[in-house]
Amino acid sequence: MLLLKLFLVPLLLLATSLAGRRWGPRVAGRLAGLPVVVGPILLVLTLEHGDSFGVQAAVSALAGLAAVLAFNLAYAHACRRVSWPLAWLAAGLGWLAVVGSLSVGAPGWVASAVLALGGLALVPRLFPPVEASAPPRPVTNRDLAVRMVMGALLTLAITTAAADLGPSWSGLVTTFPVLTTVLAVSSHRGQGPAFTVNLLRGMVTGMAGFAAFCIVLSLTLPAWGRLPAFVLSVLAALSTQVLVKGTVGSLLRSVRASA
Repeated sequence: MLLLKLFLVPLLLLATSLAGRRWGPRVAGRLAGLPVVVGPILLVLTLEHGDSFGVQAAVSALAGLAAVLAFNLAYAHACRRVSWPLAWLAAGLGWLAVVGSLSVGAPGWVASAVLALGGLALVPRLFPPVEASAPPRPVTNRDLAVRMVMGALLTLAITTAAADLGPSWSGLVTTFPVLTTVLAVSSHRGQGPAFTVNLLRGMVTGMAGFAAFCIVLSLTLPAWGRLPAFVLSVLAALSTQVLVKGTVGSLLRSVRASA
């Protein structure tokens, strides 16, 4: 289990970073928006504490997507005006405020789904415009190593703390933006605000897959068992990602054709 915690998320983080280096911030953002951190953590929690715990944690994680969206939006606005420590502080306070509100209200499945899907529809409209920027600095192997180490340490810390918090708080804590923190801060420092905003915007688009994963997992885990439920949830996340990408692309082509 320790090996799963230490290596699965860093390897997914490596793949996402390499995709960003090869295809740019929007592709990296869409991949990072998938449940590459939440999914493995929910798997670990389910294996360690049982299916019922996993279901409740998945529902809380679904609600917690609203906090992740708040983090991305706050960082995107702040990074254009301040340095990365202050931008991260503003984004972290936004995440904490939403998580604190959710912990008090403890939304059920329907309310969690409404929060997540409503946020996915609204937040992309609130991102700041960005000016064209110079080609970004390539991500070095040292950058990749730092991202992987940070991802491993943060994931280990979250899973260790979450085990003592119960399923509701555990699900909320799993949404702490591990991957977003690593990618946003390193991109902000090395590649500038414009790149970072595009990365975060792409990540929000990709979070439809996050929502699909949590919805399918919470519905199938009790009846289907762990392996089928997690496999189907991953397929749902990937299928949703492809569908959303195609829909967004079609809308953009339609706008360009009518212009």
